[in-house]
Amino acid sequence: MSLPPEKASELKQIIHQQLVKMDVHGRIREVLAETIRDELAPEHQQLSTEDLIKALRQRGIVDDVMKELKFATDVDEKETTSAPKPSTHFVDREPPVLKKTNIDPTRRHLYLQVLGGKAFLEHLQEPEPLPGQICSTFTLCLHFRNQRFRSKPVPCACEPDFHDGFLLEVHKDSLGDGSKMVDATTMLSVCDPVHMVLIKTDTFGETTLVASYFLEWRSVLAAENGITNIAVELLGVGTESKVSVGVLNIRLEMYPQLSKTLSPEVTNTQFALERQKTAEKERLFLVYAKQWWREYLQIRPTHNVRLVKIFAQDENGVNRPVCSYIRPLRAGRLLDTPRQAARFVSVLGYERAPVIGGGGGKQEQWCTLLAFLCRNKGDCEDHANLLCSLLLGFGLEAFVCAGTKAKGVPHTWVMTCGTDGTITFWESLTGHRYIHRPINPDDPPLVEQPKPLYPYRTIGCIFNHQKFFGNCQPSDAVEVCVFDLHDESKWKPMSGEAIKSVCSPGTTSSVPLFPPLCASTIDAAVASNDMEVQLRVLVSEHRKDLGLSTVWDDHLSYLLSPALAAYELERTTSISAGNEEFQDAVRRAVPDGHTFKGFPIHFVYRNARRAFATCLRSPFCEEIVCCRGDQVRLAVRVRVFTYPESACAVWIMFACKYRSVL
Repeated sequence: MSLPPEKASELKQIIHQQLVKMDVHGRIREVLAETIRDELAPEHQQLSTEDLIKALRQRGIVDDVMKELKFATDVDEKETTSAPKPSTHFVDREPPVLKKTNIDPTRRHLYLQVLGGKAFLEHLQEPEPLPGQICSTFTLCLHFRNQRFRSKPVPCACEPDFHDGFLLEVHKDSLGDGSKMVDATTMLSVCDPVHMVLIKTDTFGETTLVASYFLEWRSVLAAENGITNIAVELLGVGTESKVSVGVLNIRLEMYPQLSKTLSPEVTNTQFALERQKTAEKERLFLVYAKQWWREYLQIRPTHNVRLVKIFAQDENGVNRPVCSYIRPLRAGRLLDTPRQAARFVSVLGYERAPVIGGGGGKQEQWCTLLAFLCRNKGDCEDHANLLCSLLLGFGLEAFVCAGTKAKGVPHTWVMTCGTDGTITFWESLTGHRYIHRPINPDDPPLVEQPKPLYPYRTIGCIFNHQKFFGNCQPSDAVEVCVFDLHDESKWKPMSGEAIKSVCSPGTTSSVPLFPPLCASTIDAAVASNDMEVQLRVLVSEHRKDLGLSTVWDDHLSYLLSPALAAYELERTTSISAGNEEFQDAVRRAVPDGHTFKGFPIHFVYRNARRAFATCLRSPFCEEIVCCRGDQVRLAVRVRVFTYPESACAVWIMFACKYRSVL
């Protein structure tokens, strides 16, 4: 292969610079002198070039030079081999190269390394994954003082190969941004733990919460050299919260190193005092809650069957006041409106807490926010808590409502109180909103009463991060409830001070701080394209099995886009727009004497095969996919709408046009 003269001179220049950088000339002189002295002195014969190169090779200098010279040939090949069709949306498929980042030298950092795991006995029999084979993976998610991190996925095994490091900034916000670097004593007062959540992702992309652990990191403040190694035993979640699932080896290190470390007695005393203070606050709140409950039951004996939840168990089986699951949460630039927030929460997956064994009983498990977001799915309580927190962040007066829906099934939803007294119910699983107009049971029979559109039947209590009210109206039916929260004859309040003592951030280590939301990592255009290509293959194969040929109409497929965008807009804003243009475009694309059929459907996952199987269960969709006739043309369009936390709303429309033969 010949190079143009300018490329050849450029290559020579690069090689020369590399040789100078490695001081190769000096090393050659040393080898030359050594070779002449050792081998040629007795005979005084001529030294050939081959002899010199052999000597350089023996001493490994040639290998060193070749290792240092790296040529980026892959990039040139990519540039020269162009695709047959111009790409309208180019995406780099290569994994991102990890770059070194500048850290603030005026701040103290905790370097947390995960150096492998062991004793994950559930995966003892797991076979070694073959190269290129898709296997189940573990991912470790961390949150510490508004900072979030995620490890690289590692294959599930008895001893998973975790090797990740996370740099956590330790700074006391109350001291201000320009304050000096925190010392060991100041850091000892930072009682926030590192929240670690372990997620398992199976071969189908389904996620499972394996463990949730709060790491006490301040032991490193008393360690020699500011370095300590810890073996963390992870316990299961829910019904398995007392069972060990595995051990993680963790190394903690302070950067820069502490000039003065604390004694273990000091740190242990601090931990004991914090535990004692927390336990005392929780004990006092429990005493108050029991007294409040006794008073509530004395109002009316039937109150004992109302759904009044004061405590709820988290994923670790710890009983916590329900108010501690809510906190005003601002989404930054990721969400713009309360309705968009409701849409985001509704596209997070819904899954009831798993139960071992039958009986149909509901396993109660209210997840911490980090566990819910990392898993990307949860029960109705998790959705309601997140939506209420987001609505509070948008400045609304929001509450979580605990009650029942049809057939007495326990349920939670969100309620907002307008300044004009308007009560709005928000269903966190669907994003639907309902205006509440109470029925007055004392009105004469001829007075027309409003018909409730919401699915809720009874309501026992409402709460947010500062308030808790028990419903003490004669009937707990939602349709007759009056939401005058200042009237203590209708709603029995809890003491705001009592709630604040156990639910305010920073008051106790048992209430974790809320993590910030993360932007989506999904490229909507690429995800839409990939899923559409997969669906085309699935439709073609399905029709082939039926003995039918498949002809795709790309233009008709493109015309379906506005309809999918309009459906998502309507779900987000409750406003329908653009339908006239869509209908007009379809009429123009379908010739006279032809029939058009379309079938839109919505999913919150991106598994094409699973989506197609669900679509075929609808007779309308099957009629389109299996369409027989003259001049049949098929179309499919996929539109993925991304939301924070890599949640997504997926809209698919199947369509066909064919000549009507009577």
